[in-house]
Amino acid sequence: MSTVSEATKPEAAQGPFYATAEDAEAFGRRLLIAHGVPEDDARIVASCLVRADLRGVDTHGLQYLPHYLDRVRRGLINPKPELKVERVTPMVGGLDGQNAFGFVVATKAMAEAIEMAREFGVGIVTCRRSTHFGMAANYMLQAMDAGMIGMVFTNASPGMPPWGGRDPIIGTSPIACGAPAGAETPFDLDMSPAAAARGKVRRAARRGEAIPLGYALDKDGRPTTDPHAALDGGVMQPIGGPKGSGLSMMMDVLCGVITGAACAGEVGNQFKDYDRPQNVGHFLLAMKPDLFVSKDEYLARMDKLARNVHACRRAEGFDEILMPGERERRLEAEYRRVGVPYNAKELAELQAEAARASLPPLKVSNTPRMSNSQ
Repeated sequence: MSTVSEATKPEAAQGPFYATAEDAEAFGRRLLIAHGVPEDDARIVASCLVRADLRGVDTHGLQYLPHYLDRVRRGLINPKPELKVERVTPMVGGLDGQNAFGFVVATKAMAEAIEMAREFGVGIVTCRRSTHFGMAANYMLQAMDAGMIGMVFTNASPGMPPWGGRDPIIGTSPIACGAPAGAETPFDLDMSPAAAARGKVRRAARRGEAIPLGYALDKDGRPTTDPHAALDGGVMQPIGGPKGSGLSMMMDVLCGVITGAACAGEVGNQFKDYDRPQNVGHFLLAMKPDLFVSKDEYLARMDKLARNVHACRRAEGFDEILMPGERERRLEAEYRRVGVPYNAKELAELQAEAARASLPPLKVSNTPRMSNSQ
């Protein structure tokens, strides 16, 4: 096995480098605890970040931990909140996030929504004064693991114009919805109303790569393939034109307008606004899937849906048809076997953060574990 030692500088090599999910989570927990985050909350944050990496959503993965820690050091993320869901009705609650890690806020909110749903069939918790919560699928999967249908919405800092505009007023606010199945592939959708997540543009900028045409406009409202032009006064493009724009506005209504969180273009940008907290809003729903039909019938009908999707005749150029989330599930299974890949530059930033905290570096290998056994 060829392993990158502590003395090796990842930035001097091309990569990718591979870490086990367990090592990556333990590394993240150590860094978070060193910054005053309680152990249970550190576990939640690290798990959410690495789960994103496992599902191939590295734009919301461990690579962003140095940025989150910088905001902790600046006093913009509260590492030790005292969170409590206030019941508005028996099946609806509100949570003041106290500027804590969005991962912790959303996990707490979904846990409470699940408890409500167990008793009343449906549970809804909204959040205000939260921060960026990473991959929305984390909390959808939390509901699915409890046997529930889960819906997760959040608003975001302005990065996209309403359709036909050029000024960033609405966010690239993700939408996640999941439903468990029986023997077949479940439904788990996690999408942005933008043509692409802004994280993909930031990643391209860091790596010196172009972005596909149609992702973004520059500051003059012209389509661009330059990620720096997109980030420097530019905007993301909504998916499906007015449809994506409308979905983003719906996220702002459900997560901002009705919750008391920032809305209408006032959510703080975690990469630009260092003079105030973000005040992000979330909306999380858990629902028993057998409210209208029996559990057995529900599972049979979900399995039928998955089978029919997979059996659909393929259009030209397609080898298979997948359920939403199926690709991510395959990637997670693969990365748990071979290791989670990390880019050399982003790994160097993680190792520098560990050195700053006088902690051991993330243990990585320059080959996948499967290759090591061959």
